[in-house]
Amino acid sequence: MKKILFLIGVIILSPTILISQEQDHNNLTNTVSLSKNFNEFKINGLLMLYGAFEGTYERTINEESAFGISGLIAFDSELKDDVKYYISPFYRFYFGKKYAAGFFIEGFGMLNSLDRSIALVSGPGDDFVTDFALGFAFGGKWITKGGFSVEWFNGLGRNLFNNGNTDYSLVLKGGINLGYRL
Repeated sequence: MKKILFLIGVIILSPTILISQEQDHNNLTNTVSLSKNFNEFKINGLLMLYGAFEGTYERTINEESAFGISGLIAFDSELKDDVKYYISPFYRFYFGKKYAAGFFIEGFGMLNSLDRSIALVSGPGDDFVTDFALGFAFGGKWITKGGFSVEWFNGLGRNLFNNGNTDYSLVLKGGINLGYRL
């Protein structure tokens, strides 16, 4: 009789013990994955050659995704005639073997201020229009063991609100970023 009661007790309690162990394992896995998230700071080297500064902050979520924000300010007088600034939050999905690296696709939003019209001769009456665009991009990222990163990317978006007031209905996003992952 004691053996039967012992056996029934083991059968009833064993699923509870297994579930508890599985939850502890999941909590440990979540803690480990949170400690692997990185912050990355980047500068677009290609746009620096064209007369604009673009800085980017990116935070990894897990081994295959990240989110971030980019900001661009034009400092060259010729580029300033067309673009004042943009601020662009983004989400990336990575397909590489390394942690948040390799080929990626990106969805982005972009608050931008562009010249109202495309003109061959710019004058003092240039008028800028602020708009918001949604778009997508693709690219690749490589990271050294020391944390330095290089990435290239190209993207295309569409302005949503002031298309009737400007000649720029499409926005481009791209470059070669150099950065460091902390």
